[in-house]
Amino acid sequence: FCPACRSLQPPGPRPDLFHLMACDRSFRVDEQQLRRRFRSLQRALHPDRFGRRPPTERLYSEQHSALVNKAYQTLLHPLSRGLYLLELSGIQLAQETDSDADSEFLMEIMEINEKLAEPSNEGNLEEIETLIKAKQEQLTKEVTTAFERDDLQEAKKLLAKMKYFANLEDKVKNKKIPS
Repeated sequence: FCPACRSLQPPGPRPDLFHLMACDRSFRVDEQQLRRRFRSLQRALHPDRFGRRPPTERLYSEQHSALVNKAYQTLLHPLSRGLYLLELSGIQLAQETDSDADSEFLMEIMEINEKLAEPSNEGNLEEIETLIKAKQEQLTKEVTTAFERDDLQEAKKLLAKMKYFANLEDKVKNKKIPS
């Protein structure tokens, strides 16, 4: 908001999502604080509050609201938060390449994929879902440690693995949805 006229201003070109959400630039985030900040910003910036304002302010409100949603979703989830931290450090994950992953890990992913391809049986899906959840929790702990040690290359490797498990999680969810 402009301090003089109190009108909403356009969002900056590349805002820091951590700064926007009043969080430290760290892999560890306080989810309650993040949720409170999200609600507070949405109350202040939501387009419904700008219905009687000039069209440019309504547009800025929509842009800010979308940005706050993006920041919240990015920082809430460990995988997207970790990828964003790497991006801020100028590091990108390689796109769809298995050359960095070790063969044992790739075999584990392949076995899970094969189990998912079997005819649906609820117990099998529950077992796979539990396994995926446990792997994601373990990887999240390891990524936290890597970021705290400022070992970005290790964090990158672990986040690539997390991405595989996120894809498997999506496959499980899709399999659970009745066609």
